[in-house]
Amino acid sequence: MTLIKSISGIRGTIGGQVGENLTPIDAVKFAAAYGVWLKQHRQKTHYKVVVGRDARISGKMIQSLVMNTLIGLGIDVVDVGLSTTPTVEVAVPMEQADGGIILTASHNPKQWNALKLLNEKGEFLDAVEGAKILDIAESDTMEFADVDSLGNIKKNKAYIDLHIIEVLDLDLVTVNAIEAQRFKVVVDGVNSSGGVAIPLLLERLGVDVIKIHCEPNGHFPHNPEPLKEHLTDLSEAVKKHNADFGIVVDPDVDRLAFMDENGDMFGEEYTLVACADYVLSKTPGNTVSNMSSTRALRDVTEKHGGTYEASAVGEVNVVKLMKKNNVVIGGEGNGGIIYPESHYGRDALVGVALFLSLLVDRQMSVSELKKTYPSYFMGKKKIQLTPDLDVDGILKAIENRYQNEKLTTIDGVKIDFSESWVHLRKSNTEPIIRIYTEAKSQDEADTLADKFIKEIKAIS
Repeated sequence: MTLIKSISGIRGTIGGQVGENLTPIDAVKFAAAYGVWLKQHRQKTHYKVVVGRDARISGKMIQSLVMNTLIGLGIDVVDVGLSTTPTVEVAVPMEQADGGIILTASHNPKQWNALKLLNEKGEFLDAVEGAKILDIAESDTMEFADVDSLGNIKKNKAYIDLHIIEVLDLDLVTVNAIEAQRFKVVVDGVNSSGGVAIPLLLERLGVDVIKIHCEPNGHFPHNPEPLKEHLTDLSEAVKKHNADFGIVVDPDVDRLAFMDENGDMFGEEYTLVACADYVLSKTPGNTVSNMSSTRALRDVTEKHGGTYEASAVGEVNVVKLMKKNNVVIGGEGNGGIIYPESHYGRDALVGVALFLSLLVDRQMSVSELKKTYPSYFMGKKKIQLTPDLDVDGILKAIENRYQNEKLTTIDGVKIDFSESWVHLRKSNTEPIIRIYTEAKSQDEADTLADKFIKEIKAIS
């Protein structure tokens, strides 16, 4: 069981020992530290924080602890209840709030939960601000409000609808044309908030929706990471219902993957490629994704006359480079679409709307669309961490061994070969080393990953 503190928030497994897992005491401690940091950061008289959660079994418990801790600090809370990560991000500026907290462990299994922390823009905190919160959490300087200065909780369950309206109002979302197409789509909501939000969006676009695993009860019917091997139910449903395509999201709806009309994966890496292709065809510009994302985005960007650059892994790192490069669209190859015209956060609702607009624009099936993109294949493997594993030493040894290749070391070690690449890094969200590879065939990508797994084990 694990407690992980990183740029992806405070994430851990429910139950167990204080300080080693995400126990109620840890939830209160880190919520309080965030509240104290917020007051130091904003320096106002009155404070407001938006709080929402995905459908995890532990969600209501953790949300109650977090909200009551904040009101104990004299901070008002807007409780948006069952929601999505991008919905809370959109709600923060709409509420003119000072920050936000989302209770979700994203793609992690049901025993995990997390506090994802937002600033007043509805964007994730950077590493510097996160470090300040960790320091506050370990200090004895947290001071709570007296009885006459406690905060209040206000419920507002309208934000998924408001978020959908915001998506439909985007200039590049061709609502009328999508409605006229009368798509039939299967949605796998992994029994979380995506099972509510995605069908609502599609219905507003005139789509015939077939729902599987869309009951938001937190009992994930399969591993919630939207990868091919977890999605046999979706594949079968797409074929059974003769649907135009399938959609799957992770529990907090910031990752998005598609399945074509034949029940084959479009590929989560190609979610961003396709959406970027559409946006760049209408508004030329530059793109950004992280170092573990496919080269296909670079190829598509250059086809449209733009430039591409890669950031370190982590949404906050992607957003920082997007702003620096003034890009028109960016994100992460795990199915995360960041479209600044909406907001600087990964948003599956925005991704769905852009993808539908692209299909209408090109007038082709999802399988035909996939054939128009450069063909790359990725291997995504992992090594479980143990207390005696020296990750930094292992990565340094790999770096030295491949010093004559093109190396990037801003986030672990990435080695670019002429026809392939490998990226080795310690995860921000799980106690693992990630080994991502890309090559011209799946066999080559998997073989490359296996080669480096053997090298790491030999070094350790």
